[in-house]
Amino acid sequence: MSETTHDGGVAVSAPPSPDEGLPPRQLAAKYGLSVSGARPGLGEYVRQLFGRRHFILAFSQAKLTAQYSQAKLGQLWQVVTPLLNAAVYFFIFGVILEADRGMPREVYIPFLVTGVFVFTFTQSSVMAGVRAISGNLGLVRALHFPRASLPISFSLQQLQQLLFSMIVLFAVAAGFGSYPDLSWLLIVPVLVLQFLFNTGLALIMARAGAKTPDLAQLMPFVMRTWMYASGVMFSIPIMLEDKPQWVANLLQWNPAAIFMDLMRFALIDGYGSENLPDHVWAAAGGWAALFAVGGFVYFWKAEERYGRG
Repeated sequence: MSETTHDGGVAVSAPPSPDEGLPPRQLAAKYGLSVSGARPGLGEYVRQLFGRRHFILAFSQAKLTAQYSQAKLGQLWQVVTPLLNAAVYFFIFGVILEADRGMPREVYIPFLVTGVFVFTFTQSSVMAGVRAISGNLGLVRALHFPRASLPISFSLQQLQQLLFSMIVLFAVAAGFGSYPDLSWLLIVPVLVLQFLFNTGLALIMARAGAKTPDLAQLMPFVMRTWMYASGVMFSIPIMLEDKPQWVANLLQWNPAAIFMDLMRFALIDGYGSENLPDHVWAAAGGWAALFAVGGFVYFWKAEERYGRG
């Protein structure tokens, strides 16, 4: 195109750009541009996580090693802490409040220790999940990786810690007359289901904690309430036998109580199936699937918002 100027010359103007009038979305697509940090599809997100599996494992092991690095007893605190808690609960609930009603001492002590160890597994996973994003903002903002790697890694760390502590749990059970037999093989599926449940719950809490960091200050009170309502220190059916049946059912069907009771059933000879709710394995599998899948999708939906607050 050309036009005549005031002095009779001819000026040539630039031709219109082929990109003129294109909306930003089409313009970006034309030149292969994408939003930085955009959330990938669910299938692609799973593939990215699988590709980071070595990082997830190494990060969990490093966190586990560093957790008690400043303490003289080091990793022994992984066992000593829940054992001390169990000793305190035994003195308060077993001796003073007689919460062991209906159970002989050789059943109640491994019952209590098992409950403390198993509930601590869930409690620690939740507390680590709350801070998974908000406590690692430097890492989140500096590197590009699927953010679900962090809460999954923290849950894996707590699983490794529990496996280390299981040596003591086996010794306590054997010391009070519950020796290894075929029922101990049930420990493996119980731990798998609880790990899936814990991981899903950690993912949910990681998203909530990323948006509301103050949640980390509230969660200890929530977890303490959940512990007292889950039968860590007492048998729910026995303790609530004079209460309406729906109250006992509500407490006994909560996931923390189910995983504890399944572990007790596997480990303790005197803790039979009469102490378990109906369809307990289906309930454990349902809780694990619901939270693992639901928590993962819930966390993934906010992937592009983590570290940008």
